[in-house]
Amino acid sequence: MLKQFVVVAKASLFSMAKIKMLPHFELCPDGAEFETKKDESICEAALRNGIKIEHACEMSCACTTCHVIVREGFDSLEDASETEEDMLDKAWGLESNSRLSCQTVPDEGDFTVELPKYTINQVSEDH
Repeated sequence: MLKQFVVVAKASLFSMAKIKMLPHFELCPDGAEFETKKDESICEAALRNGIKIEHACEMSCACTTCHVIVREGFDSLEDASETEEDMLDKAWGLESNSRLSCQTVPDEGDFTVELPKYTINQVSEDH
């Protein structure tokens, strides 16, 4: 019984949500699937998995370069903060299920995420 608890506890510490990233012509041409770690944002998980999602403000909720559209699983996310909502108003291609990936920490579950074709960033740097 204790061994089963330890296995379940370890799994919950290391893996929280499954993310399916839809293909993006530049950043992820074949799409990708990966899991988040506990308390890890979608942006952090994408970067950890080799998807060079832009994050010009270094994930401080001060820009919109990490804007994503959550195609599946949006309703299970916590609501965006007022600051995130204000920033999203400036995002290119805003949709009702848009989020800043640096501010979006999914719990467990399956999520499908799309990277918009463009950002409002004038210069893209390799982070």
